[in-house]
Amino acid sequence: MSEIREKVNEVLNSAKSIVFGQDEMLESIIAALICEGHLLIEGMPGLGKTLSVSTMSRLCDLNFNRIQFTPDLLPSDLIGTMIYNQKKEEFSTKFGPIFTQLVLADEINRSPAKVQAALLEAMAEKQVTIGDKSYKLESPFVVLATQNPIEQEGTYNLPEAQLDRFMMKVHVGYPDFKAEKSILDLKMQSLSNLSPILNKDLLGQLKEGVEGVYVDEKLKDLIIKVVHATRPGNKYFMKKYDGAIMAGASPRAAIWLYKISKFKAFLDGSDFVSPEHVLSISKAVLGHRVLLSYEAVIDKIDVKDVVYDIASECL
Repeated sequence: MSEIREKVNEVLNSAKSIVFGQDEMLESIIAALICEGHLLIEGMPGLGKTLSVSTMSRLCDLNFNRIQFTPDLLPSDLIGTMIYNQKKEEFSTKFGPIFTQLVLADEINRSPAKVQAALLEAMAEKQVTIGDKSYKLESPFVVLATQNPIEQEGTYNLPEAQLDRFMMKVHVGYPDFKAEKSILDLKMQSLSNLSPILNKDLLGQLKEGVEGVYVDEKLKDLIIKVVHATRPGNKYFMKKYDGAIMAGASPRAAIWLYKISKFKAFLDGSDFVSPEHVLSISKAVLGHRVLLSYEAVIDKIDVKDVVYDIASECL
């Protein structure tokens, strides 16, 4: 299993030679592929979000489609539609770009509710309904969605139900001085020169390896305690956040804290999960699932700081 683990590090190192200064995002993408979870990437334009996803799809030898979300996008543009063939006098199915393994939903918050609902079925059920027939999606099926944090014109807030479907939400910042200088020397043919390192079978083996990482019963209790501590009215809820938190994290938060902490331990070469592994992913897993009150937002309280403080206290 250590040989396959080395392949993950090889993928990350190859990706870092194309995408500079975004190590957390690259690690989150590989986590999404191995754990088969969906990832929401938030960051300003030009920070390499699209480049990171296309690089990872090449290195992992996966089918990849990019969908640009716009206000006039229709559900049929995403999932496909039924087309009438006059010659044969019958309907045939035209499949949309959602039928792939890796989907980049670019600027996901620009599309209206009907499109969000169509994407939600694919994310939740790993299937798509066209007409009166449902079609299973290929495995692995992972949605990597991007959104711009500041531009509000022509955007639609993602509903809580859809936000909860994302295993993590990562914030992409600007690269540091050295990384940004390295971008100047990047040649565009570098991406086309990349050779696949992983494939579907190896990703399956990696998934088995991650699932084999040991989690102590006491740590499972602590993970549940962390999630419960975000919920107002719960006995573990921290009194200092009374009035600041409107709604806590769902049970999916506990599932992903458990799964991704095992991935973190696997990547570190550890046979077991430690509290530090859980704490390191608390912001990304809990931040988009905990809703702050209006007063807390006005007071500029950062939800990521709140959930990290809660996790630190519990762990």
